[in-house]
Amino acid sequence: MKKYIILFFALFVQLSIKAQALDNVVDEVIWVVGDEAILKSDVESMRADPDWNSIKGNPYCVIPERLAIQKLFLHQAAIDSISVTDAEVNSMVEERINDWVMRAGSKEKLEEYMNRSVSQIREELCDRFKDEMVVQRMRQKLTEDVRVTPAEVRRYFRDMPEDSLPLVPTQVEVEILVQHPRIPQAEIDRIKDELRGYADRVQNGGMSFSTLAILYSEDSGSAHQGGEIDYAGRSALDPAFASVAFSLTDTEKISKVVQSEYGYHIIQLIDKRGDKVKVRHILRTPKVAREDVDACLARLDSIADDIRAGKFTFEEGATVISDDKDTKNNRGLLTNLKVDEDGSRSRVSKFEMGELSNVSTELARQVEGLEVGEISKPFEMVYTNMKTVCAIVKLKSRTKAHRASLTEDFPLLQSIVLNRKKQEKIREWIVDKQRTTYVRINEKWRDCDFEYPGWIR
Repeated sequence: MKKYIILFFALFVQLSIKAQALDNVVDEVIWVVGDEAILKSDVESMRADPDWNSIKGNPYCVIPERLAIQKLFLHQAAIDSISVTDAEVNSMVEERINDWVMRAGSKEKLEEYMNRSVSQIREELCDRFKDEMVVQRMRQKLTEDVRVTPAEVRRYFRDMPEDSLPLVPTQVEVEILVQHPRIPQAEIDRIKDELRGYADRVQNGGMSFSTLAILYSEDSGSAHQGGEIDYAGRSALDPAFASVAFSLTDTEKISKVVQSEYGYHIIQLIDKRGDKVKVRHILRTPKVAREDVDACLARLDSIADDIRAGKFTFEEGATVISDDKDTKNNRGLLTNLKVDEDGSRSRVSKFEMGELSNVSTELARQVEGLEVGEISKPFEMVYTNMKTVCAIVKLKSRTKAHRASLTEDFPLLQSIVLNRKKQEKIREWIVDKQRTTYVRINEKWRDCDFEYPGWIR
């Protein structure tokens, strides 16, 4: 794990240097696809993406070709009236940023290595993700009629040597019961009084809202920008925060203190534009004392003892007692978001151990040592909203690593054959579009071993 963090930080150092260099790029048109241009700066911008590290090949060949393919899909999507909503884009952007924050260790470290504020990163991702999501939807439409029969699956794998069959890694199903450490009312009152004091200073002309946000807000993504959150729709904001933000009408007034899942805020309206709002805010979070964490762990220890004694089941406890809204309605069962090669998204109950580490390294460590049906000791972990919570987990099932077989892993093998058929159809579509689309490539960018050779003719 330590080696992984060091490598990740080293990657971000390189990427931050690239990001700083973007302002000095002498831009030029390197490809033209139809009536759309691909610029050198587009390529450099994609190279500054932390996820580029997982892509193999010469970036000055691979990236322009991927952008060219994207242009083909976007053109067809416009013809077929395929689009995505701002809410969908914002959700995807926040999911990606949260993933990067967890990998970097904090928002501050992410901003340091990217040489960008979280707000700037968010803004840069929005347009790119919108195009990517439209492309995914177009690909899904092109392959929506592709089907695979059981006979096709059996034929595909029937004569395959056993050592060539896919290796299914160890997978687990995990149930979780989460509780937040209780915060004394005196600490909550202290935070609220601070925020009311900031509001009074603004209203009395003692100091600007922006200055106070820079000095005191605990939202590292917006504090150094004076607490400013750029135009956002309701779905991109915490529901309680959004309710107050959209109710504001006077840019000179400060909201009452509002509680969200992140802490307590005061909000100032900057502007409204259609169904989006632009605001400033100051976030303060109550401090959790060590004794409150210990008390929470002790409560969970008693709950675990009651479950082991048969007073109620883990599933009943998770449904009634858990503070985690994402799992309590699922009887405590954690779900894993899977994204297929065509962009289709689904949730499954099984995790590989590496996937569980992405949720929480401490969670994965606890599960690693459990037997099926066993309940862990209470532990602390940093969870989905970057808050420290206390939890107990139960290992529902563990499937050990093995070579896939038609009898035990038919759904997996079926998905492999189905994805192969979808890829073949997409490839045929791209080759056909190459023949009928005008393409011009700058002479300096032609010396590539393209995946689709038909670009040059």
